[in-house]
Amino acid sequence: MTLNKFYVENIIKTALMEDINYCDVTTDYLIPEDQQGEGRFMAKADGILCGVEIAAKVFTMLDESTEVEILKHDGDSVKYGDDILKLKGKTAVLLKGERTALNLIQHMSGVATASNKYAKIVEGTNASIADTRKTLPGLRPLQKYAVMTGGAKNHRYNLSDAAMLKDNHIDAAGGITAAITKLRTKIGHMTKIEVETRTLEELQEALDAKADIIMLDNMSPETMKKAVEITSGRAVLEASGGITDETLRAVAESGVDIISVGALTHSVKAFDISMYIK
Repeated sequence: MTLNKFYVENIIKTALMEDINYCDVTTDYLIPEDQQGEGRFMAKADGILCGVEIAAKVFTMLDESTEVEILKHDGDSVKYGDDILKLKGKTAVLLKGERTALNLIQHMSGVATASNKYAKIVEGTNASIADTRKTLPGLRPLQKYAVMTGGAKNHRYNLSDAAMLKDNHIDAAGGITAAITKLRTKIGHMTKIEVETRTLEELQEALDAKADIIMLDNMSPETMKKAVEITSGRAVLEASGGITDETLRAVAESGVDIISVGALTHSVKAFDISMYIK
């Protein structure tokens, strides 16, 4: 997955405008404009890196003469104390870009590290880990890129990618069968239909209506195993709802195809990285 450079630049511009506004009172009044300095990013935890080049881009956008040496790349595993990148340029630029660059790389590395952890838990099973649309507004491409960097997969990117019937859609449309039947008359041949189900009876109705993907919402691993037997390969099964790293392996061993985890993006812990300037 390659991030659109214009999107990345716009995100950085927005973040810098938010942080610096019209000036940096501390740096501009304290540091001579021509003073030169060196900086380095260092990992202060063990995990998976993501957003290294984006962090570096913050400084080169502030001043294109900033020299960057990337020591670790997206997807690399790092240990506490590992240097990630080095910078050389105007001290004022290094100081102004520090927080924005750290915000981006820490968050993206946190997502990648969590995704990698979950992906490793389900190794050896049929299941894959996927994210959800529970992302921070404006940062979805960064977060979904980080999920893939960590070794997990992306769910639909937005509402245009697929038809997904959640409980409110189903209730508003008059039931699972009615909703799928109506959608089939309007969607194109490339669009798949996913249905959220809460019981085995709803699962059976979704199968009879020929849903492409069926979500097993907040079901126990034991119930999911029964759902796998009932489905017998007729649809892709996605487990979702309240899944933690403690229950993840049992869910994967039920035989489902996909396990979607909102926590990968909506409540992930930032990865600890520090910037040191001399």
